[in-house]
Order: sequence, then C-alpha cells, then structure tokens
Amino acid sequence: MAGRDMNYEQYTDGELIDRLRRGETPIMDYICDKYKNLVRSKAKSMFILGADNEDLIQEGMIGLFKAVRDYDMGRDASFSTFAELCISRQMYTAVQASRRQKHLPLNSYVSLDSEASEDDKDGLNLAELLADKTELSPEEVFLDKERVAYLEKTIDEELSDFEKQVLDLYRTGMSYSQIARVLGRDEKATDNALQRLKAKIRKML
Repeated sequence: MAGRDMNYEQYTDGELIDRLRRGETPIMDYICDKYKNLVRSKAKSMFILGADNEDLIQEGMIGLFKAVRDYDMGRDASFSTFAELCISRQMYTAVQASRRQKHLPLNSYVSLDSEASEDDKDGLNLAELLADKTELSPEEVFLDKERVAYLEKTIDEELSDFEKQVLDLYRTGMSYSQIARVLGRDEKATDNALQRLKAKIRKML
C-alpha cells in the first residue's frame, strides 16, 4: 500500500492527518502508536473515579479516532493538545455514564489547598482530613467510617452538578484550565467553581 515505507516521523501531525484523509491508511496505525502512552496516562488518572482501566483505554482510543476525524489545522490548536482534550472528554463521559454510585468516592487524592497539576502528586485524602487512620481502635475505625459516609452524603447534597464534575476531574490531577477544556466551560467559571467547592468541603470538615 502506498506510504507504507514512509518515515512518518519527519512530518507534522497535521500533514499526516491530511495524507490519511487522502487515503494513506497506514498513518492511522502510526498515530495510534504515537499517542498510546498518552491514552494510558489519561486512563491511569481517570481510574481513580471508579472505571475499569482497560475500558478507559478503549474509550481513550475512541477519543483519539474522533480527534483525527475532527481535527481542523486552521481552527484548532496543535493536534497533540486537541487529541488530549478529545481523549479526556471521551473517558470522562464514559465514567459518568457507567458510574453506579450517586456519591463521590473518597478513597483517592485531592488537595484542598493548592491547584492540582500533573506535577503535584502530594494531594490530601479527604478521609484522612477527618482522622489519622494509623493504628486506630475498632471503635475509632467505626466512627471514622461514619464521618466519611456523612461527608460523602453532604458533598452529594451541597455541591452543584457542575461543582461535582469539577471535583471529579480535579481529583485526577487536572488543573482548572484543563478541566474547563474537558467540560467545555469558561476557565474563570471553572476556577470559581473549584474555589467554591473547596470552601464548602472545608466548612463540612
């Protein structure tokens, strides 16, 4: 097939997508291989929201295919940025669709004191804000579980749907600007929602 022996690394993503749309189908395999680590990385971060990792990888690849299909070099940013957005959106949509529990699980990390980022891995577990889990007595463990359940219920009741979405993605390590892109919302509105939910959770504690 034409193009099979081409060295695709010397071309930009935009050039490759243009050639792919003109029938050079092996390019799709090259793009999938090029971005597979990005998909896996996103799946790992979304895994804390309760979805199966393999399912998330599959959804991420669907997002990558959509990115290739919809990318407009004259309108969109770089393809890598556009692909990351499409992959994240596809995964998060799948998580929302498959989530069985109404409340937000609190067994993963979130910092209430600083903006999350992929470089900031020192988050605080919400449950750990309630009690130190090391060497707790059975009575303390029981009380701790009760307080966590109360906090989960209160979060579900007190946070708006938008704030819950922001909290979900914030817990994956996204910054407010990344969250805004995934949710298709204004950055300022997203940052405001993040500050509101932090204040609400601190008040609950």
